[in-house]
Amino acid sequence: MKGEGMERERMEYDVVIVGAGPSGLAAAIRLKQLAAENDTELSVCIIEKGSEVGAHILSGAVFETRALDELIPDWKERGAPLNTPAIHDTFLLLTRNRSFQLPTPPQMHNEGNYIISLANLCRWMATEAEALGVEIYPGFAGAEVLYDENGRVRGVATGPQGVGKDGQPTAHFQEGVELIAKETLFGEGCRGSLTKQLEQQFSLRAESGPQTYGIGIKELWEIDPAQHKPGHVVHTIGWPLDGQTYGGSFLYHLENNQVAVGFVIGLDYANPFLSPFEEFQRFKTHPSIRPTFVGGRRVAYGARAINEGGLQAIPRLSFPGGLLIGCAAGFLNVPKIKGSHTAMKSGMVAAETIFRRLGGDVAADYHAALSSSWVWSELNAVRNIRPAFRMGMWPGLAHAALDTYILRGKEPWTLRHSADHLHLKKAAEATPIAYPKPDGVVSFDRLSSVFISNTNHEENQPAHLQLRDPSKAIDINWAIYDSPEQRYCPAGVYEIVKDAAGDNPRLQINAQNCVHCKTCDIKDPTQNINWVVPEGGGGPNYPNM
Repeated sequence: MKGEGMERERMEYDVVIVGAGPSGLAAAIRLKQLAAENDTELSVCIIEKGSEVGAHILSGAVFETRALDELIPDWKERGAPLNTPAIHDTFLLLTRNRSFQLPTPPQMHNEGNYIISLANLCRWMATEAEALGVEIYPGFAGAEVLYDENGRVRGVATGPQGVGKDGQPTAHFQEGVELIAKETLFGEGCRGSLTKQLEQQFSLRAESGPQTYGIGIKELWEIDPAQHKPGHVVHTIGWPLDGQTYGGSFLYHLENNQVAVGFVIGLDYANPFLSPFEEFQRFKTHPSIRPTFVGGRRVAYGARAINEGGLQAIPRLSFPGGLLIGCAAGFLNVPKIKGSHTAMKSGMVAAETIFRRLGGDVAADYHAALSSSWVWSELNAVRNIRPAFRMGMWPGLAHAALDTYILRGKEPWTLRHSADHLHLKKAAEATPIAYPKPDGVVSFDRLSSVFISNTNHEENQPAHLQLRDPSKAIDINWAIYDSPEQRYCPAGVYEIVKDAAGDNPRLQINAQNCVHCKTCDIKDPTQNINWVVPEGGGGPNYPNM
């Protein structure tokens, strides 16, 4: 919306990038490098919806340096925050009370990688970008794609500030800004709100399968030094999930007695009573896991959806006036459990394509360049591993072994996906799950968890979690699925409230709790929930995630 009589300020650049994540920052740095190498000027701007660069960045993360080595070969000398080399891998199968060590799959060998805070790496990359002349504006959320009279993308507009819940300007109203560009790169991350619009506007998924997702929930702990093993990497499968639900955990031992622990569950799960948050908390009570955290202290909490569709779910990446980069498109290597290196490389290839286009080479082809890079070959080799797990954990593991050791990604077929929200059973067909109460030692409730995510939104603003048809919340979600949004949201945003007699249920949306994970936008069974950006600067403020 616009304030009455107010015009939006306009800023013009050669390239505008939406999102200061690994792909957007890598693209900006590469553009400026190319400009310097060719003795030309190029204006580059990044907008970021988080309150600062890194505020919304959440990942495991064990980081493969391949793209960073290409982008900034002297990153060690320049002080990149890669401090803890990965030195040992453990892969466990958990049952209720026991654990069994399995052979570590080749893709999960982490020698040469580093256990890092991806948020801190992005903060460092931002300083490198700014030193090259990139303008970065945190706290500015890309809310609207701008098109010219021919339907070509000509930039984006940021959302206004100071709009009340009633949709009317308040005394603090400030109009958004139009950022006009010759080329616009969209690096919003997984399930980007503008990327959804672009996919529809340009039919970008006409020739690809649907994207599929997981939800990753993470905590950062300071633990007893006696339990700390710097450089140790642990992954688990099995308990507490059943054999038909895809997922697993990670424990990464960083420096300074810190451990990053997380749980990922594929959003193609079937049981509407499943709660990813509760599964994560229950996981930490396992006899092989709990000792790591007893006597420790939780430092931070967060959650984020991740792309799991692989090569066959990558949409068309180019459209008039712009490109998709990073997790906005979906370059995660699921068996490797890594996507930052591929996201960065996509941004670098996009920058090289854009630079050629701006120099007059109209034939410069992003898809062709990317498909001839190591990103494409890496994803092609593992394209069938994740979809095979739809058969269940044991058949999926058997197929993964066959694919990895025998077929080596050269099979002449490609397994297909179906959209995650289509897999949810009706409540009457599913078994309720009784989760234990949190013990306050290693397991916790949602609201105390959201508190340490440092999440904050201006309360007097329109809800950024919109229902396309409000009646469906009760008539379908409640009546048929027992309102699964109460459980799949890791932040307690969705709540069913009844009257004093326990009747007349209604859906209450606590939008101020939202950690911007996008799970609701993905898993809602009728796709009735639409996640749009709130005021810039709102959401979590992750310190070291």
